[in-house]
Amino acid sequence: MEKRLTKQVSVFLENKSGRLAEVCQTLGANSVNIRALCIADTSDFGILRMIVDRPTEAVACLRDAGFSVGETNVLAVQIPDSPGGLGGVLKLLQSRAVNVEYMYAFFTTVEGNAVVVFRVADEQIQLVVDELGANSVPILPSEDVYAL
Repeated sequence: MEKRLTKQVSVFLENKSGRLAEVCQTLGANSVNIRALCIADTSDFGILRMIVDRPTEAVACLRDAGFSVGETNVLAVQIPDSPGGLGGVLKLLQSRAVNVEYMYAFFTTVEGNAVVVFRVADEQIQLVVDELGANSVPILPSEDVYAL
């Protein structure tokens, strides 16, 4: 199952001008490419969640630059790129009482399908992998995700 888990890099950011630019510049200077991202924010801080091509290097260079960084396991799921595609996959998860903590999409498609990052509780990951597999919903291997 480890191959199906993708490492997401999360960065805690003060909500002030230039902090996001500093993260991006640090990654760029270390030849780390961002593949997908989302930002959740409040008035005081934000959490930048990213899929990058080299997560281990990203974490190291961001920590060296003084950022508060963490890694989280997520699943990159191929969703039919058609009306109702996401709803159908979410219905499968709902039928098994899986709580999706958050999700965000890639800026690309794979084999005509959208790619969506799902974060579920660690104890539910195997359940999600099994349910999606039983319903022929592909989960991308991590090396494929990092190469997008």
